[in-house]
Amino acid sequence: MNVAQVNEHLSRGDVDVEGVLPKLEELRKAAFAFAFQFGLDQLPVKPGLLIIRGARQYGKSTWLQQQIRQTIREHGPGTAFYLNGDELRDERSLVEHVRTLAPLFRSDAAVRRLFIDEITAVADWQRALKLLIDAGELRRVLVVTTGSKAADLRHGAERLPGRKGKLPRTTYLFTPIPFAEFEKKCARAVGRRHRVAAYLIAGGSPAALAEVAATGRLATHITEMARDWIVGEFAASGRSREMLVGVMEVLHRFAGSPVGQAKLAREAGLSNNTVAAGYVDLLTDLTCVASCFPWDASRKRLIRRAPCKFHMTNLLAAVAWHPRHPRSPREFLALPATQQASLVEWLVAQELWRRAAVEGADLPEALAFWRSADHEIDFVRGDESFVEVKLGTSTPLEFAWFPRVFPRGVLTVVGGSRFRTDRIAGVDLADFLRGRDE
Repeated sequence: MNVAQVNEHLSRGDVDVEGVLPKLEELRKAAFAFAFQFGLDQLPVKPGLLIIRGARQYGKSTWLQQQIRQTIREHGPGTAFYLNGDELRDERSLVEHVRTLAPLFRSDAAVRRLFIDEITAVADWQRALKLLIDAGELRRVLVVTTGSKAADLRHGAERLPGRKGKLPRTTYLFTPIPFAEFEKKCARAVGRRHRVAAYLIAGGSPAALAEVAATGRLATHITEMARDWIVGEFAASGRSREMLVGVMEVLHRFAGSPVGQAKLAREAGLSNNTVAAGYVDLLTDLTCVASCFPWDASRKRLIRRAPCKFHMTNLLAAVAWHPRHPRSPREFLALPATQQASLVEWLVAQELWRRAAVEGADLPEALAFWRSADHEIDFVRGDESFVEVKLGTSTPLEFAWFPRVFPRGVLTVVGGSRFRTDRIAGVDLADFLRGRDE
C-alpha cells in the first residue's frame, strides 16, 4: 500500500485495515514483543517538532506506527498523517507532500500530528522543515520525525534553532530495550543462566532479542544489517570501508584501555589524528561509541585532551564486528576471559549511556573513568558516585582503599558478587541492568 492510500485510510480512521500499518501486523505475529522506553512515554498535545534519532533495527518505525494508531484511536479520523522519507525525492518533494497533507486534517481536530519516518533519506530535509515552519504552515501540527542516519538528524536538529515549538524537550535518542523488559518477556525462553549473555549479544535490539529468544542465536542477516548500516553511513560520508575495519579492530583490541588519537590513527592505519577523530565522531553520532575521558578528582571535571577509552554503546554492532563472531550465549561464554570482560564493560557503558539518554542528558556519550598511580575505577557517575566492573567474584577487602581516597564517595562493584558496606555495594550484572544499583 502506497503512502497516498495509507493517508486515505487514516483520514477515515481505518487503522486496522491490512497494509495500513504493516509493522504492527508483523508485531502481532511475533513471538516476542517489547515495550519501547526511551524517555517519551506520551506524545505532547501541543504543536512543535520532535526529532528522534537512533540506530537501525531498534524499532523506530514500529514505534512510529504505534503512535499513529494511538493518535487515531484517541483523537479520531483525520488527526494523523504519514510520510516515508524513503519515497521522497528531495526537499522540494517533502515540501510538496507536506503542503498536500496540511489542509486535510479534520477541521475540528484539536490534535494534529504528521509522522515522517526516515526523514534523513531526504537530502536537505531540515531546509524543507525550516521553510514550512517559517511560513506558518505547520503552526498547529506536531511533526514527529525519525531516522537511522543519526548523524544527519543530530546536526539537522542543530540547524533548526527556535523552530521546534514550545515543547519542554524536542530531541530524543531511541535507546535499546531495557534488560528488565527483555527478561519480563523472554526469561523462560532463554533460561536463567543465559539471560545476561543473550541480552549482551543482542544489544537491546528488539529484532535481535526476539531472534535469540526464539532460536538461541543471532541470525546472520541481523548482524549483517548492523554492519551494512554502519558501512553505508561511512561510505556516504566519503570515508573508507577498509579504514573503518581498521578502526573497529583497534576498538576491540584496546577495549577498556585509554587510547590517544595518535595511537588510534597509527594502529588503524589512518593518515593522522584529525582523520582518526573524524571516524570516532561519526561512530559517536551513530550512537555506537562513547568516549570515556579521565576524570580529575580535584577539579571535578573531565580531562578531554588526555587519551580516553572508547566504549561501544551499541552491543549489537560490537558483536557484529567482533573478531570471534559470537552469535549465541554459549559462544559468548566460550570467549577468553579478557574478551568477555571487555564486552561486559561495554554493556555497562551502554546501560549508563541508555539511562543518561532517557533522562535527556545533553551529552550521554561523554563518560568518565578515574585513575591514579595505584588504582582505577571504570566509571564516574558523578562527583561522589563510582562504578567498577568485575567479570568474576570480588569482596569489599579489594576496595578497602576507596573510602580513604574518596571520603564521601559511594562505589558500586558490578560483577559476580553481592555485598554491602556503608560505602561499597556489590551487585551482579543482572541486578545492575535491572536498575537495582540506584
